[in-house]
Amino acid sequence: MKDGSNTLVLLERLGRLLHNDAHREDLKPTQWEALRLLSRANRFSRSPGAVTAYLGMTKGTVSQTLAALERKGLIKKVRVPTDRRNLALELTGEGKTLLRKDPLADLEAAARRLPKRQMAHLGDNLQDLLTEALRRRDGRPFGACKTCRYFQPNVDGGRPHRCGLLEEPLSTQDSQLICVEQEPLG
Repeated sequence: MKDGSNTLVLLERLGRLLHNDAHREDLKPTQWEALRLLSRANRFSRSPGAVTAYLGMTKGTVSQTLAALERKGLIKKVRVPTDRRNLALELTGEGKTLLRKDPLADLEAAARRLPKRQMAHLGDNLQDLLTEALRRRDGRPFGACKTCRYFQPNVDGGRPHRCGLLEEPLSTQDSQLICVEQEPLG
């Protein structure tokens, strides 16, 4: 076996545990992933197209996933005020409540038991691994706005920040959410 293969086997096992747990609350794993994304995404990234890019699935599969979530009353589609042709996806109150029962919470609790420095190092390494895997597939990174090359902090006329790509103001809260347009620094 090559170096690092044990790590990948462990990641696979963790993934399988999460996948198995993700059948809770009458949801499928992909539906949980979509809910998680919508809870962490900025206003530019709560569209069916952004969910498709994030999940790396076909439009048809994501369309079925979103339709199921809408039927269950967990999300709703709303027209974008600035562009009536586009739809934005929003979590409903029920969707936000259900996320408190997220099966990922068990793993998060286990992770909190690790030393903070060790978790930060693990996070950095997993981010690098994910970035490389996405690069090989022409996938999008979906990072936080504040880590994007287009992020302009403390700009006059911003709220208090600005997205240089979309020429849109960003609040401090916006800057911490993930974005479909994110391009890492450097």
